[in-house]
Amino acid sequence: MKPRLQIRIGHQITMTPQLQQAIRLLQLSSLELQMEVQQILESNIMLEVAEDDDYETDIEENQDLDLAQNLELQAQEELGNSNSDASSGLDNEVNDEIAVGNITEIPDELAVDSDWEDIYDSSFSSSDASNYNKGKDFLENQEIETETLQRHLLWQLELEHFTDKERIYAIAIIDAIDSDGYLRASFDEIAQSLGIETRVNNKEIEAVLRSIQKFDPIGVGARNLKECLLLQLAEYESNTPFLKEATTIVKKHLSLLGEHDYAQLSKRMKLSSEKLKEAVNLIQSLNPHPGALLESSQTTYIIPDAYVKKVKGLWKVELNSEISPKLRINAHYASLIPKIENREDHTSLKTHLQEARWFIKSLKSRHETLLKVAKCIVKRQSCFLDYGDEAMKPLVLHDIAQELEMHESTISRVTTQKYIHTPKGILELKYFFSSHVATSNGGECSSTAIRAMIKKMVATENSTKPLSDSQIATLLSERGIKVARRTVAKYREAMVIPASNERKRSFV
Repeated sequence: MKPRLQIRIGHQITMTPQLQQAIRLLQLSSLELQMEVQQILESNIMLEVAEDDDYETDIEENQDLDLAQNLELQAQEELGNSNSDASSGLDNEVNDEIAVGNITEIPDELAVDSDWEDIYDSSFSSSDASNYNKGKDFLENQEIETETLQRHLLWQLELEHFTDKERIYAIAIIDAIDSDGYLRASFDEIAQSLGIETRVNNKEIEAVLRSIQKFDPIGVGARNLKECLLLQLAEYESNTPFLKEATTIVKKHLSLLGEHDYAQLSKRMKLSSEKLKEAVNLIQSLNPHPGALLESSQTTYIIPDAYVKKVKGLWKVELNSEISPKLRINAHYASLIPKIENREDHTSLKTHLQEARWFIKSLKSRHETLLKVAKCIVKRQSCFLDYGDEAMKPLVLHDIAQELEMHESTISRVTTQKYIHTPKGILELKYFFSSHVATSNGGECSSTAIRAMIKKMVATENSTKPLSDSQIATLLSERGIKVARRTVAKYREAMVIPASNERKRSFV
């Protein structure tokens, strides 16, 4: 075959850097967005944060064109013909948000016998000062070193009189205790972690463990649930009512207690229902996870991306204006572009200016898309906002994408890790989506509503005769909702609701 040339006409979608940036910003959470904005502010000198009092949003388009033309003429006059090509097209690069800001003069040098802090107070950041002026406690959200279980146990270890060898064992034991307060490692594993080649006498390690098990919180260092509960029961006064019976149940019949087989438990213990109830109540007052009392992780705060509230009987959605700062082009640096004769510096500033304009546009596009999607979701799920989970309607990504004429992948990015503040609490936008189940009248019921119904049925059931999955399916069928027993079991397990035999109680 001879080589030949052919001309073909076709369409091709190209992922430009601007489009890639817009897509990436779209899928960022509010916290990640703030980090991204901070990073771009540090890397691009053309961007700056506009304060609320001088943020200009009403600049007329003709004023922007005049400013751009003036800069263009100035560029041609100062750079000459050699750099005229580098400065052409500037009218397309000057952002409509350029505004002249106030410049604070700082002396070039400080006195030799003074420090920076003597003249400029660095103890407050700008955000701290803003919070202080607003009457907020600037120390409220300062990070502090949280108390952990290991630190608490090591502090108590310093108060004990251990030999050097016992102290080594104690530190190894404390290090092997998990967040619930249980010792999961064996004595051989503890010895191996210390790098001791010769076999250690397990009685020595066990003696140290017994001392640690007397530390606060009581029950820490236990190797299983039975030992944990017995350690706590041992701290009660000997004349505590039903202490002996509770201890016997934990020692010999803990499995029956876990299965809630109170009839068999009452028979084996030879106790009446009333006395058994008192003994069980004493056991239930114990803490099966003693370490959790101190293992408190740092609180994670969720910043909502949008708010929904009812105004004159209608649900209104508005974006959280605080999730990202208002950005604008730095007027001072933008005005330097026509004045710079060095071609490399001129090109660098133009590139920064173009990137800044792209970022501001991408940020604006993200906010507009998020607002559109949030409004559409709220419009479809207004019944949920009025009446709760049982009124949740079936909704999938395709429904929103079709209404807004967007791609499903875009809706998925917008709703992932984006939160909305509602009267029902702060919810992720993904929460409003759920599959559907057909009803007898030809309608649809969302899986979220079905879960809410199951949860309500279990909460109001007779504890001595709990509802089985088949009975729940029958009750739902009477309401016109066709749900199989295995579907009920799946929803129940997803809500961490035990099976009917585990929910059964012989006494209230």
